[in-house]
Amino acid sequence: MVSKILLVIFLLLKLVASSDHEIIFNGFTGANLSLNGLAQITSGGLLMLTNNTKEGQGHAFHPALLHFKNSSNGKPLSFDTTFVFAIRPEYPDVSGHGLAFALSPSKELPGAMPSQHLGLFNTTDIGNPIDHIFAIELDTVMTVEFYDINDNHVGIDINSLISVNPSPVAYFDSKSGRFKSLKLISGDPMQVWIEYNGMDMQLDVTISPSNVPKPDIPLVSSKVDLSSILLDDMYAGFSASTGSATGYHYILGWSFSLNGNAQPLDLSKLPPLPYQEHTKNISHLLTIALPLVAAVLLLLSIAVIFFVQRKRKKYRELVEDWELEFGPHRFPYKDLFKATKGFREENLLGFGGFGQVYKGVLPTSATEVAVKKISHESRQGMREFVAEIVSMGRLRHRNLVQLLGYCRREGELLLVYEYMPNGSLDKFLFHGEQPALTWSQRFQIIKDVSSGLHYLHEGWEQVVIHRDIKASNVLLDGEFNGKLGDFGLARLYCRGANPQTTHIVGTLGYLAPEISMTGKATTSSDVYAFGAFLLEVACGRRPIESDPSIEVPGLVEWVLGCWKMGTILEARDPKLGSDYVVKEMELVLKLGLLCSHPDPTARPSMRQVVQSLEGDAPLPPISVDALIPSTSTQRYDECFDDFVISYPSIYDHTSTTYSSPFVSGGR
Repeated sequence: MVSKILLVIFLLLKLVASSDHEIIFNGFTGANLSLNGLAQITSGGLLMLTNNTKEGQGHAFHPALLHFKNSSNGKPLSFDTTFVFAIRPEYPDVSGHGLAFALSPSKELPGAMPSQHLGLFNTTDIGNPIDHIFAIELDTVMTVEFYDINDNHVGIDINSLISVNPSPVAYFDSKSGRFKSLKLISGDPMQVWIEYNGMDMQLDVTISPSNVPKPDIPLVSSKVDLSSILLDDMYAGFSASTGSATGYHYILGWSFSLNGNAQPLDLSKLPPLPYQEHTKNISHLLTIALPLVAAVLLLLSIAVIFFVQRKRKKYRELVEDWELEFGPHRFPYKDLFKATKGFREENLLGFGGFGQVYKGVLPTSATEVAVKKISHESRQGMREFVAEIVSMGRLRHRNLVQLLGYCRREGELLLVYEYMPNGSLDKFLFHGEQPALTWSQRFQIIKDVSSGLHYLHEGWEQVVIHRDIKASNVLLDGEFNGKLGDFGLARLYCRGANPQTTHIVGTLGYLAPEISMTGKATTSSDVYAFGAFLLEVACGRRPIESDPSIEVPGLVEWVLGCWKMGTILEARDPKLGSDYVVKEMELVLKLGLLCSHPDPTARPSMRQVVQSLEGDAPLPPISVDALIPSTSTQRYDECFDDFVISYPSIYDHTSTTYSSPFVSGGR
């Protein structure tokens, strides 16, 4: 009898434990959840984690602790969860930060910060092993400090926002046999499946549009040991945050299970998303007045048709089928026309052999931009070129001018950049109408550009070779921070691959000598151009004088001569007077000579350059006696005279350099 009672008690306990480990919400009306921050359950049954509040965060956790450890061996249990979410930004292409499914010892997450911290961490506790936080992030903003791959990715976060195995958002389509991209901030509902096998320590994350069945192949699949991360008891739920840009983060339904498969969500029972703000119902008054309006429209139809045809011709663009995949990066010509007030002369920032650059303000977001118009009569290689433009538009670094996108219309290619209020650096170095920059400003700009170039060479998923580093392609923001711009000649290739032979492009004085023999631009040839840039900024002189009537030595030879005579500081820009730091000036001049070494194997990498400029490593050994014989034999091959192409800065008003058609010559 006693044994039967014990058996009944055991079965009841097992049943209770099982029910405690099962969570399912097909909508959240009346749901018992622990909410804080901006999180709330709407009258329609949606779990809304954030709203249009800037720098906000919201948390929603199941109120009961769940037991995540095997009591016999202390290993983590398997768990399985699925949820449907939607992110609706305030503006179509700019969103607040993303959301995350999280397991945490706390359902309040005290001290957590919004923006890039996703409401999970703050600036001091990232990477702290005592946090015991596991999360799957759906991130909509690229944060350089966390090494994000882009502004639309899924990542595994373990006590840190530097994600394990981050992946661009996509789902496997069984019909085509390939992954198709998804955009987290599209506003459309999507479903996520997170499956963790505690025995094999295998974590799979799968995503798809909510109207598509679960794909056969997960987006992310990794071995993840959560033994030291998961405590015996943890809370499960969601976190989301906004930054300077805002948006709504919704959860429509959620199912969770420990040691079993999560119950499928009933998509037919999920609450509908609210209408977008711009969606408006047709008023009853309009319905009544429709016959009258139709009559008026009929009388005006000829005039309207004429007006529309005229306007379409005015804004007509060139769009080919292959450009559909680049849709999010393409700007409507109509928007650029309005932004620049019809490309009026009053908005002209600069001009040169390539065309013109105009300042504009985008009508949809009030963002200031610079619009560069380039002739592209040659269609050869256009598809590959646009693909590279779109790829480089994904570059994110504080010392790179952001390439926002492009547009094509008739015989023009338009590139859209972020606007830099103080224009190009060369205006302050060589044009007397601008005030001279102080040494502290120049030294900071040098460090800014070195940091940006180091990111291009080593910090991104592909190697980017700029191929045209010079003062006129360094732009200054409102605080005179330097940003490397004008990627019109840049090339990118997969890390570890061999750069291909191409047309010789760039500007004389900045071109490494070996390019004339190999035809290959490399990171080392970029370092050579950076060396010329260093001397240019420190000395206030161009590498080669453009006026043939002026017989002066090249900049490298001149600085070397000063060094040999023991007066290297005499090479500095006379406009500086005595306003400079001797140690910094000597470092920049000697580093400029080392980067300008004719032998590419003798030049430092940009990592070494950054370390020297930041004082984290000494200047590599360099001898003036060793440099003088090398530079005396330095020359450009005759083939440079036929192929060198130079493009002025996007803000350059004074350029007299020559150019050829943008695509056929530059690619």
